[in-house]
Amino acid sequence: MQWLGGRRASAYVGVMNYLLAILLPPLSILLAGRPIVAILTFVVWVPAIFFSGGLTHPMFILLAWFLIFQAREDRRERRYMEER
Repeated sequence: MQWLGGRRASAYVGVMNYLLAILLPPLSILLAGRPIVAILTFVVWVPAIFFSGGLTHPMFILLAWFLIFQAREDRRERRYMEER
């Protein structure tokens, strides 16, 4: 992984994914490596945005943030197990 200004590029991608979750939660979930959940979220997210006027959007943001965090923890655990 390339270094950018002293930090790994993957760190910037992780931050970008959290910010993307605010605008497009299904795309963010897809980038976190959960394609089936992303498709199901998109199918529910689009009608929910139109019918509720955006009131359900924070729920999808929280779901995306949780799945991104979980994916990062899984990667960290795999890396730890490989070092042992």
